Amino acid sequence: MLDHEPTIRLATFFGIFAVMALWELAAPRRRLTAAKPARWFANLAIVAINTLVIRLVFPLLAVGAALWAAGRGWGLFNLTAAPVWLAFPASILLLDLLIYAQHVVFHKVPVLWRLHLMHHADLDIDVTTGARFHPVEIVLSMAIKMAAVVALGAPAAAVVVFEVLLNATAMFNHANARLPVGIDRMLRLFVVTPDMHRVHHSVLRRETDSNYGFNLPWWDRLFGTYRAQPTAGHDGMTIGLAELRDPARLTLPWMLALPVVAGAAARREGVNDSAMG
Repeated sequence: MLDHEPTIRLATFFGIFAVMALWELAAPRRRLTAAKPARWFANLAIVAINTLVIRLVFPLLAVGAALWAAGRGWGLFNLTAAPVWLAFPASILLLDLLIYAQHVVFHKVPVLWRLHLMHHADLDIDVTTGARFHPVEIVLSMAIKMAAVVALGAPAAAVVVFEVLLNATAMFNHANARLPVGIDRMLRLFVVTPDMHRVHHSVLRRETDSNYGFNLPWWDRLFGTYRAQPTAGHDGMTIGLAELRDPARLTLPWMLALPVVAGAAARREGVNDSAMG
């Protein structure tokens, strides 16, 4: 698995992306409000930029950090010689909890929100939104993840599985894809579904401040940030940020400049909930 890690991740990305894109065409959940070609170009260009930036900034990625820590006997599971049957699933669970906590922090800390708001400024939500993150946020996220991998002494194979799951579920739960209500209700007991995560992209602050999970849905339920449905329903809810509604200002250069130029226009206060329902 470790020898083929880049191939596994690349094949998973393109495979899941293709399935989600076809699903969105066959059974869309919502009617899109912005031009799809322009959005897809900008969002996928961000993916390419982020991939290049990560490769330039980090000589080792999360899997490399796991191998490096294992070679030195560093990290909780290496120091305690924890058996693989314990260290493997525990690493995946704890790394997923870290992603949840990091997501909450990026919403609550103003300087970090300025980075993260690019993800929320998308006027629609679909499979490409799942990879729409500012390059600086991606670098910070990778640094945090690598530090956690070393601190845990996570097995490299567990890190590979976690990375693949995280990428796959991010595309799945951002997809503009329709699921039968009964299936959605069952699935969201085990994984974050599109209808569950879409609430998080609402223009209403009380809804944006919910459903932070990307992969496992349990943390939101455990820490009281779970919201089952948007107030206006999935067809009636507004996606995005209240003060960033002009599609012309959401081109690739503008997206990259958002942390600097958005300023008070995209303050964390968001829109007045009572005015929107």
